[in-house]
Amino acid sequence: MSVAEELSAALAAGRWPEAERLLTGLAPGGHPSVLYNLGRVKMELGKWAEARDWLTRCLDAAPRHAHAWFELGRTELELDALEAARDAFAHAVTLDASDGDARLNLARICLSLGDYPPVRELLAPMAGQTVEIDALRYRAAAELGLPEALAEGEALWAREGGRAEALKALTRVAKGRMRLDL
Repeated sequence: MSVAEELSAALAAGRWPEAERLLTGLAPGGHPSVLYNLGRVKMELGKWAEARDWLTRCLDAAPRHAHAWFELGRTELELDALEAARDAFAHAVTLDASDGDARLNLARICLSLGDYPPVRELLAPMAGQTVEIDALRYRAAAELGLPEALAEGEALWAREGGRAEALKALTRVAKGRMRLDL
């Protein structure tokens, strides 16, 4: 069996230590896909700092690798590096505007950092898809003092199956209004 076949089998079966060993052997001077996959395997093994290193090497070799930017964002989140995670997810969105997961993660981080304007823009194409998305959009609208915030809060509250998320969003908003008929 060739190294490529062994690697493919290890990845498919989730045999991460074996995949790590095989990829590490291919990594010196490796193709960006090898570097990316080694970063992903390190993530699966919970080796977040090492994952960051390999994903960064992948991006040095292939700066337009949107998936590597996304995974780097996830890694930075695990390492509690919000600013770096925001930058990585922003690159992922710039390279692939249709990546809803990258948009959602970037919006979550922006909201956490108090950077409200991008939240509305990032989630505009996804409005109405989930309660969480609508709650994030509402929170950003309320924090920005937008006139549509009240209507969005009411719609969020009325959404079926969304009262718990709506209540959480409504109570977190500094400039929002709390319903008195809970």
